[in-house]
Amino acid sequence: MTKIRRAKKPTPRPDATPSPAPFQAAPAPARTAPAKAKAPAPKAKPKADGKGQPTDTIKVYTRPGQGTRPQNAGRGEAHTPGTLRLFYALKVPVNIANPLAERQRQLRGNWRAVRADQMHVTLAYLPSVPPEKLADLKRLGTRLTEHLPPMDVKLRGTGYFPNEGSPRVWFVKVEAEGLTELAAELRAGIQALGLETDEQPFKAHITLARKKGPAPRVPPLTFDAGWQAGAAALYRSILRKTGPIYELESTFRFRGTPSTPDPATTPGTEKTLTPEVTQEKA
Repeated sequence: MTKIRRAKKPTPRPDATPSPAPFQAAPAPARTAPAKAKAPAPKAKPKADGKGQPTDTIKVYTRPGQGTRPQNAGRGEAHTPGTLRLFYALKVPVNIANPLAERQRQLRGNWRAVRADQMHVTLAYLPSVPPEKLADLKRLGTRLTEHLPPMDVKLRGTGYFPNEGSPRVWFVKVEAEGLTELAAELRAGIQALGLETDEQPFKAHITLARKKGPAPRVPPLTFDAGWQAGAAALYRSILRKTGPIYELESTFRFRGTPSTPDPATTPGTEKTLTPEVTQEKA
C-alpha cells in the first residue's frame, strides 16, 4: 500500500513581502457644483484734466467759517469761457498810488504786491459777461454817474481780508460820501440786466497785496491823505500768469454840481501821504 505524503506549506521568510490584498476601487466622491468665482469690481477711472492727463480726486474738508470768500478773492473761478471779466471802479491817482507802493516794501514772504498803476477802488465786479452786454453796461454807468458831483475820497487804515488771523488780502480802507450808494445802484442795475455780480457786502478799499503762501503780517498803518475823484470807469480784467491786466472800456464823468470842496482833496492840493505806524495788538 502506497503512502501519500502531504506537501508542507512553505514557511514565509522573514524578509518576504506579503502579497498585496486584492485591489478595491475607492468610492467616487459626491459631485458638487463648482463655486462661481466673483468677478472683480471694476476700478474707477481717474478723471482727466484739461490736457487729457488722468488726475486723482482729492477730498478737501474745511473748518467752520473757512470757506468764507472775501471780497476781491478768487475772482477767476466763476468765469465762463467766451465771456468777459469786467468791473466798475475808481482809479487811484498816481500821486496817491506811488506813495502807497512805497509802503509795500514792508512786505515779506509770499505776498504779491499790486502795481501802482493797477490800484483802484472796486465798485462792482462782473465775472462772466457776454460780449453783447457790454454796451448795456456802458449805458448803465453813464446813467448812474452823470448827475453825481466829484467825490472826496479819503484814505484810512490798513486791514486784511477775510480777517487778521488768516490774512489773504492786505488793503487800505477808503471813504467817500455817496460811494456806497453808487456801488449799490450799480449792482442793482447789473442784476436787472440779468448778469452776475458780487454778493459780498460792499467795503470800499484799495488792495495793496495778495498772499500766495506763508508770509508775516504787516504792522497796521493809518493814512491822512485823499483825492477828489472826478469819474468812475469800467475795466476789463485779463488774467495772465504774471498777474492780471486791466484794460479801460469806458469812463463815466461825474457831471453833477460839486458841494463845497474840501481843500485837502481838491485837485492839485491832495494831502501828502504820510502814514502813521500804530503798534500791532498782541
